[in-house]
Amino acid sequence: MGINNELLTKFKDQFDDNSSNQVIKGAIAKVGIDDASLDNNVLRKHSFEFSNETKRGTITNQKSSGRCWMFAALNTARVDTMNKLNMESFEFSQNYTLFWDKLEKANYFLDSILETLDEAQDSRIISHLLMDPVQDGGQWDMFSGLLEKYGAVPKSVMPETFHSSNTRKLNSILTSKLREFACQLREGYQAGSTQNELTAKKEDMLYFIYTVLVKALGEVPETFTYTYRNKDDEYCRIKDITPQAFFKEYVGWDLTSLVSLLNAPTEDKPYGRAYTVKYLGTVKEAKPIQYINVPIQVLKEAAVASIKDGQPVWFGCDVGKMSIRDVGIMDEHSYNYELTLGEDSGLSKAQRLDYGDSLLTHAMVFVGVDLDEQGQPQTWKVENSWGDKSGKKGIFSMSDKWFEEFNYQIAVDKKYIPEKWLKALDEPIIELEPWDPMGALALVK
Repeated sequence: MGINNELLTKFKDQFDDNSSNQVIKGAIAKVGIDDASLDNNVLRKHSFEFSNETKRGTITNQKSSGRCWMFAALNTARVDTMNKLNMESFEFSQNYTLFWDKLEKANYFLDSILETLDEAQDSRIISHLLMDPVQDGGQWDMFSGLLEKYGAVPKSVMPETFHSSNTRKLNSILTSKLREFACQLREGYQAGSTQNELTAKKEDMLYFIYTVLVKALGEVPETFTYTYRNKDDEYCRIKDITPQAFFKEYVGWDLTSLVSLLNAPTEDKPYGRAYTVKYLGTVKEAKPIQYINVPIQVLKEAAVASIKDGQPVWFGCDVGKMSIRDVGIMDEHSYNYELTLGEDSGLSKAQRLDYGDSLLTHAMVFVGVDLDEQGQPQTWKVENSWGDKSGKKGIFSMSDKWFEEFNYQIAVDKKYIPEKWLKALDEPIIELEPWDPMGALALVK
């Protein structure tokens, strides 16, 4: 059945019969759907006061880049550095990790192309690989691999450049070139090139990517000297140290003890099992990405335990859902869409995942939680990386119900996770297809 005049007349009459539609239409035309639907009562629920808080540094700004997962991970790590160096605040170089992420992603992509040379050009896997081979986004285990291999450096050692803060054009150039390289490798294979010949060609391709990154982001330091003043105004110097040694000594994480917990309540992903995603990674030789799928209450309890212990918590969520960006509130009742549009979303969390209506889009850090008298979370204190102009000087407040509906992943130490869930790591890991929603990357700007 098509759309005809009779149907359109029926729709118009139905719309006109509801007088409130005229008022709502005018309001939306003037200020947009969200502002017209904003529930001001939600603002009263978020005092931005929290019963338990961790130490944190000054608010950071990822600017026009999708490096939220890097900022969140480094903002989590810097708390230990601040303690070890007796500093009020500290910031790692996100440009340093961006450089290595781009180079490693390019290598991962080219290796994936070499591994799939027998796939048809129009196969779903080739289409997936070519879609966005070197974008900004990532997940916790991808960053863990970078830290393990390359360590980290203070921001002053490798400061921002134009393209680290504005990645769109750099990504476009790298993506176009990598697609060209994929074409050359596949056509070379079809023309009879040997594996050794293709591998040698790949090395030349990777060198080109390296040269572009050095020109756009700067040379990465092999060793450096870092000078600073601590909280007692004492001048301090750390001489001739490598990035790997700096991370080991002044963060000191055992990366093998940090576990990613997932909440994906869909039928195809039973709780208590560990999952990975095919063709998703950054450092090729790093351990595969893996997360344990558990009930949402397990994520909450682990996050609360970590915060009580003074340890911030990296997390990944769908930040665009029911979020008031300018005031920094994430609440399931932020907008009265039912009153302005006639209907609100009727999908459950599982249905949103199954039908492509939600996935992980952004990473931030839990730096506090407000617990009631029974010890149950009411609101969560969130450190974002959008600068101090959004939220309350960069801090967001998340309702506990929003956590349940739109939070998908946290990374915490094993000691905060009950043993019954950690047993999943001893069982065979379940591989998900590359296009599974759990393969989504945090990259919202």
